[in-house]
Amino acid sequence: MTTSWSLSLSVQSNSPADTKALADALATDEEIHWSASRENFVFHLHEHKSKDLRAMWNTRMRGIIAVDSLLSSLSGKSEGSSTKTD
Repeated sequence: MTTSWSLSLSVQSNSPADTKALADALATDEEIHWSASRENFVFHLHEHKSKDLRAMWNTRMRGIIAVDSLLSSLSGKSEGSSTKTD
């Protein structure tokens, strides 16, 4: 018996441009599925082992957090970012 683990995440940022930047950060690692309105996107992870799913999740989230932090720095606003440190 093989157990399969899956995870899906829907992503939408403060603006369509920021959401696209987040999607672009995942483009080489994941297949992105845009909503009909193009306001958000979804990606799915599937692994046979839970520890592999966790590792893939952590990798994808580090990429999203890095881009979110960069976008916040460029806009001069850290408001709303989970990476705000001041």
